[in-house]
Amino acid sequence: MKLILVRHGETDLNQQRRVQGVSDHELNDCGRRQAEAVATALRGEEVEAIYTSPLKRARETAEIINRFHRAPLAPMDGLKELNAGELDGLTYEQMRDGYADFLRQWIKDASQIRLPGGDSLSEVQDRAWACIDRIMEKGHQKTVVVVSHYFATLCIICKALGMALSNFRRIRQEVAGISVLELDERGARLVALNDTCHLREGNGEGAS
Repeated sequence: MKLILVRHGETDLNQQRRVQGVSDHELNDCGRRQAEAVATALRGEEVEAIYTSPLKRARETAEIINRFHRAPLAPMDGLKELNAGELDGLTYEQMRDGYADFLRQWIKDASQIRLPGGDSLSEVQDRAWACIDRIMEKGHQKTVVVVSHYFATLCIICKALGMALSNFRRIRQEVAGISVLELDERGARLVALNDTCHLREGNGEGAS
């Protein structure tokens, strides 16, 4: 099975460089253009199904992608972003001023720390990978698209490749970026990582 992982398009919080967890924000105009660019990039794929986080920014991205495919589109709660708790909506400067001890621990090893009032990365990985397991059990033979979020996507990639979560910072996944895994009985192979070429061809300028 070919698994295409898509991070949603830009929202106002992305543009403002604020933490965005499970707060439910829509795409902004740039994000919609980015989603259209993703849709165009994936137009030639034989997509059997699209699975999405139910949060608005991911679902809207998935719906735009699906205009070319008319595939079954299913929301899965396990694909939601990391719950940022008290940090949701904050800038880095606000976190540094109000949550300095947490930030020091996060920088040291983010894989083992729970966000104040929120999730840990290991919890995100457990629920996100459970979604991938359920998708694989459905027996898809061709291509499946999963539209999700920054941390959820990184957690899926780390799990697929057998990488420790503490290494997640070695991977990038920009807004509207595309990564591709091939999954079969032999395991997982990463065949594309954070492809954003579609955003540099006149569509979706201003990614951040």
